[in-house]
Amino acid sequence: MPMRLLDDWLSSYLQYTDRDEPPVTYRTWTAISVIAAALQRKCSLNWGRHIVLYPNMYIVLVGPSGKCRKGTAMGPGYFFLRKLGVRMAAEAITREALIRELKEANDTAINAVTGMMYNSSSLTIYSQELTVFLGYNNGQLMSDLTDWYDCRDRWKYRTKHMGTDDIEGVWVNLIGATTPDLIQSTLPRDAIGGGLTSRIIFIFEPKKGRVISEPYNETAGDGELEDQLMRDLEAINAMSGEFQIDQTFKDLWKPWYEAQEGHPPFDDSRFAGYIERRPVHVLKLSMIMNASRGGDMELTEQDLGRAIQTLEIAERKMQHTFSGVGKNPIADTISKVIAMLAERKTLTMRDLLDTMSFDASRTDLNDAIAVVRERGLCDIRQDGHGNITMTYKERDDGEHAT
Repeated sequence: MPMRLLDDWLSSYLQYTDRDEPPVTYRTWTAISVIAAALQRKCSLNWGRHIVLYPNMYIVLVGPSGKCRKGTAMGPGYFFLRKLGVRMAAEAITREALIRELKEANDTAINAVTGMMYNSSSLTIYSQELTVFLGYNNGQLMSDLTDWYDCRDRWKYRTKHMGTDDIEGVWVNLIGATTPDLIQSTLPRDAIGGGLTSRIIFIFEPKKGRVISEPYNETAGDGELEDQLMRDLEAINAMSGEFQIDQTFKDLWKPWYEAQEGHPPFDDSRFAGYIERRPVHVLKLSMIMNASRGGDMELTEQDLGRAIQTLEIAERKMQHTFSGVGKNPIADTISKVIAMLAERKTLTMRDLLDTMSFDASRTDLNDAIAVVRERGLCDIRQDGHGNITMTYKERDDGEHAT
């Protein structure tokens, strides 16, 4: 195993991108996807009888268009993967072409434990415009991505003119970006809560992390850190074999897993499938965290604890991904009012009418304001002329209006 130059790849990547405008969560999960893409199907974790997990992840950065720097967050990760030579799918592609790319990604690898050769087809989807990649209500492609998440040893598909074909050792890793509005228009409502969305970790942010007026000014050591990140990513890419777990991992896993049943991160039917798969997400993250800090492939309490903490931070805002999706006819209006409040901190009815007069009636806005107030996300003040002012408020349970 090549020697590492950095103590931890993820932490060093955050340092490398520290002067960028995207929120730290976007930068963190981009780095996680990059590590996963480097590991490919060469690394695995045996988890119970006939259950083998691989460190692939489906990650989607979500936020209002033009406000959060989603594409900017993904840029450095793309740079490192291109330089590493990781196989990536085209951003705009048909289902048939994507299947062909996955099949052509087939390679032969050697199991470091058994010495046996095996075939794997590892492909990363890196799409700054995920809705362009998925298309509109493209149920068949979403079904394929759902199948591929579990990394089947063999996946069979039927071609138009040549019968059936097999892909051996499927491994697909995905990172994309989209907006709440495009999620509503792209995903069928009945697909939200299960299937593909239950396998995705949605990273929601309402705005960029900071304002950087001079991004072109490099700081001392940027070039050296970039080289070190590249060298260590090559070392991560060289890893292969099976992850093991030590006793400290088991000691933390048991109480955490048993607590999941009665204490889900949120009570929302749209995330029911995600909550069921939450332990799998944590196990995949644990492998990635281990690879980040050195890659001895022995999972410890440190790896598991870091995985849990990273996921819990993402979950604080994850519900807002689908805030405009629901049976309530003003669900979208409520979502937009919350997003505006999060950004501006103070809103008047006049502000809402000026911004949303083409999307919602005054009655709908009044109803939306009432819902936001009942959820404890704002204080309401009304002057003697009936003018309404909303002020951002943090709830006691830690939920923000974001």
